[in-house]
Amino acid sequence: MNRRITLVGPAHPYKGGGARHTTELAHRLAAQGHQARIESWLAQYPAALYPGEQTVADPEGEPFPDTRHDLAWYRPDGWFTRGRRLARTEDLVVFTLFSPVQVPAYLGILSGVRSARASRTRVVVLCHNVLPHERRSVDVSLVRALLRRVDGVLTHSGEQAHLAEGLLGPGRERPVVAPMPPHLPETGARHEPAPGERRHLLFLGIVRPYKGVDVLLRALAEEGVPDDVTLTVAGEFWGGSADLAALARGLGIADRVRFREGYVPAEELPELFAGADAMVLPYRSATASQNVWLAHEHGLPVIATRAGALADHVREGVDGLLCAPGDVADLARVLGEFYQPGVPEKLRAGVRPVEAAPYWKDYTDRLLRA
Repeated sequence: MNRRITLVGPAHPYKGGGARHTTELAHRLAAQGHQARIESWLAQYPAALYPGEQTVADPEGEPFPDTRHDLAWYRPDGWFTRGRRLARTEDLVVFTLFSPVQVPAYLGILSGVRSARASRTRVVVLCHNVLPHERRSVDVSLVRALLRRVDGVLTHSGEQAHLAEGLLGPGRERPVVAPMPPHLPETGARHEPAPGERRHLLFLGIVRPYKGVDVLLRALAEEGVPDDVTLTVAGEFWGGSADLAALARGLGIADRVRFREGYVPAEELPELFAGADAMVLPYRSATASQNVWLAHEHGLPVIATRAGALADHVREGVDGLLCAPGDVADLARVLGEFYQPGVPEKLRAGVRPVEAAPYWKDYTDRLLRA
């Protein structure tokens, strides 16, 4: 049965994985015959809450044609009105939850949907993160209020489903679990690296404490890791790079570490990947990440922790290596193993790009069941 579905969440010109996921989901639903649309943001939240660029000039994938940009954090009067309109036309409304900052707007839209008499519109929350990795007590209250008022909840892992269950309380239907499908930025043709090792590693993404970059720096300085191996940390630094730069100096590896601060546009990624032997994901905790697939798309092996779903997409000893999260010694052990003779080339040869279609078919099926 084809349905009228509205996704409420970021889309271009908003950047990053969230906007790519919302947009790709709309494309996939439309390809299945559903009447899909996106309700995106004119202003998602105050600039002070996100210390980086919120938008980009060039889209990182094909924009979805039926996308509106009317929602604004500073116009709560528009939230209820939008919900009333959605209740008159839509079979399903999907809130894409990345941060509790979005919850007041979602509650406003939801109240508009519920106020429409005889409306049969279902509302589902699609949780990229049920709660933030670094959370406050108000975050729990906000997300609980939202999850208890909607018709269904979808999460990207069993661990996240368990967290959502605790907020839903007894007697509610268990959240649907749907593994995150690939939604990679369009980077253009990958750069084929020259044969041999570069003796260089790459961390890519927003730099926050739970991502474990400090663990990676400490591991790089350990005995057993070749002292000619260098590292680029590329991405937006929440709070700046001064503390990590000071740590690198204190460890005596400042000359081996480059901090490339700021959002990395999609067109710059191929060159970054071509200059590295592996991407390193030293996360202390994780829900889901596209970075394993993104590295593999560019022929790069991955060294990752077993946090969250990261390890699900790494074939250990084939296209990457795994270690314990938050463990400097274990990460150093794996870095040393990676730079044993012939290992980087062997793992690079084992890398295969992900086939996206089966993941998306399963994902949309589970979303519609939610």
